[in-house]
Amino acid sequence: MYPMIDPALADAGLGDAEDDDFDAIESHDALLPDHRYHDRELSWLAFNQRVLELAEDPSLPELERANFLAIFASNLDEFFMVRVAGLKRRIVTGLAVPTNIGRSPADALADIAREAHALQLRHADAWKSLVRPALAESGIEITEWSELTDEERSKLSDYFGAQVFPVLMPLAVDPAHPFPYISGLSLNLAIRIRNARTGRQEFARLKVPPMLPRFVEVPGSGEIKRFLTLEELIANHLGDLFPGMEVLDHHAFRLTRNEDVEIEEDESENLIQALEAELLRRRFGPPIRLEITDDMDEVTMDLLVRELEITDQEIYRLPGPLDLRGLFDLSRIDRPDLRYPPHLPTTAVAFQPTGSNTRADIFKAIRKSDVLVHHPYESFTTSVVSFLEQAARDPHVLAIKQTLYRTSGDSPIVEALINAAEAGKQVLALVEVKARFDEANNIVWARKLEKAGVHVVYGLVGLKTHCKLALVIREEDGVLRHYSHIGTGNYNPKTSRIYEDFGLFTTDAQVGKDLTRLFNELSGYAIEKKFKRLLVAPLHLRKGLVRQIDHERRNAENGKPASIRIKVNSMVDEEVIDALYRASAAGVKVDVWVRGICSLRTDLEGISDNITVRSILGRYLEHSRIFAFHNDGDAQVYIGSADMMHRNLDRRVEALVRVTDPGHMKDLLDFFDLAMDPGTTSWHLGADGVWTRHATDAAGKPLVDLQDKTMGLVQRRRRARAVR
Repeated sequence: MYPMIDPALADAGLGDAEDDDFDAIESHDALLPDHRYHDRELSWLAFNQRVLELAEDPSLPELERANFLAIFASNLDEFFMVRVAGLKRRIVTGLAVPTNIGRSPADALADIAREAHALQLRHADAWKSLVRPALAESGIEITEWSELTDEERSKLSDYFGAQVFPVLMPLAVDPAHPFPYISGLSLNLAIRIRNARTGRQEFARLKVPPMLPRFVEVPGSGEIKRFLTLEELIANHLGDLFPGMEVLDHHAFRLTRNEDVEIEEDESENLIQALEAELLRRRFGPPIRLEITDDMDEVTMDLLVRELEITDQEIYRLPGPLDLRGLFDLSRIDRPDLRYPPHLPTTAVAFQPTGSNTRADIFKAIRKSDVLVHHPYESFTTSVVSFLEQAARDPHVLAIKQTLYRTSGDSPIVEALINAAEAGKQVLALVEVKARFDEANNIVWARKLEKAGVHVVYGLVGLKTHCKLALVIREEDGVLRHYSHIGTGNYNPKTSRIYEDFGLFTTDAQVGKDLTRLFNELSGYAIEKKFKRLLVAPLHLRKGLVRQIDHERRNAENGKPASIRIKVNSMVDEEVIDALYRASAAGVKVDVWVRGICSLRTDLEGISDNITVRSILGRYLEHSRIFAFHNDGDAQVYIGSADMMHRNLDRRVEALVRVTDPGHMKDLLDFFDLAMDPGTTSWHLGADGVWTRHATDAAGKPLVDLQDKTMGLVQRRRRARAVR
């Protein structure tokens, strides 16, 4: 259905392997142990534990620690809504295919529940015992109603009456009022009351309004900022909501539902309409987790379990407060001393204005030489955004083609595409409306683009378009020149400030031809035979990488130097992992830098002895993907959008571009080497999938922070190149 192109690896001297080489591979794979992969779900939980360890680190600024607690909570919500929901769906539908380590989904769910319970208790304790006291010592207190003065309570009661009470909606549960629908991720109060006239006990559910601040500042706090949780403020005014009734008890609870989108696509259906219908169904997905406070009485819990049809395994009894995503609200507190020191992105040297110009000529800079930018150390606004805005203004630009996976309706990129279309240019936007949890937003701004005259394509049937590509066609002296951008991150100015990513700008004619052919495939019916500088999924990216890996293996077997360096968000694909095992067993040095899931093991004697795996988390989300192969001294280095996961390699359109500029290759490899350096703070993957954080040396001195170090290196490199 979807013809994709075999990447030409002849430039690297890579043809098809010989038949006897394939025999050797099969023979070697037969010796690999059955249990050679870490469970992907447990590995993901280990990743979130690393996030939690940042919150537990007393050397980090207090508000940043609170932020990591919120990130942990948000991550875990998505894990349940997608991964746990997927396992449950397999069981319910009978599609109980084994996991990647040969266990049934039911066994996997049991292990997940055990680990997730322990992590959530640790998370709650980190807030109660570590972060909350640390904030209090720094002048930010999360207090209780009982600790307030009468005057403070009076002022908060006034706030409740004016700002909170009008939006509350208590829902009774009795013969005339069935148990209400509980929306996913909502924070609720389960309230038991007694009717003063009849003496009957009743139940009511009250949703804590998500549009109000989760932490309410206590008036007149002075230099010490004091806050009360919104649910506690509401709980202490329940009498206003149930006049004439006796409030017996109240407890917080929170429900997580299956919110993954499943769309049955075919060639004729309208993808937008199908997606909108599925988004409506998402709101009513089956429950998969019930969080309750540890003081909830059995009567209330039994009612919730019965009405929500929750199993014991799905109940998470935790110390309050629930839903620590609310700690994101603390970011509004003006205390820069409790945050990371500010890092201001610099403008890449190539894109700095010259002379009296206030704006750089982006096209002139790219014509001079390829430009590699590193976000957020180098500005996304003065590179990618400026590139597209200049293209929209330039009368010599004839066409702009771009993929969009996640962005926002107020994005300057969307505005640039609209301006270009209104100026009469040909504009193609390939919008992936199936980007998880961004579907509704993507539909809105995709229609905005359509109304402006942009040619909008909504992806391919059965595939997500995840590659990050932009192509500008410009007429110069009667000749059409291609200006290309291939990135590792989304075209999203907001996330570009916190996501670490690379982007390559080039006028290389071959890259331009490759992108033109790829865009034609994505929007039309063109069938091409070759890409010269790209590796493209779903048909050939995995194949191309495995060939590169096996080429390193053969070099090692022939006594040549060989090494492999891979930086990804996730390493799960079994075929790639097995290729790395073969390379390691042959003596190839394999370094893997992974942020999240890693099914690759480092504890298989005789197989993974030469494999090193590191993980780095910090103020920025490590998001770029780098693939580097020694290739007997003629290094092959790629950057792009693909992770080593089945969905990326089989069910997405992904693209890697080969970087050819020696200076750019050195920058990428130096960055990688810094991450793998023993003197850099990182987590090391060891036996049995255990990750150990290395943050100090033997003398207790802090190790190098990769992200701080990179910011300094980028600034020094900018100054040095500016001098030249």
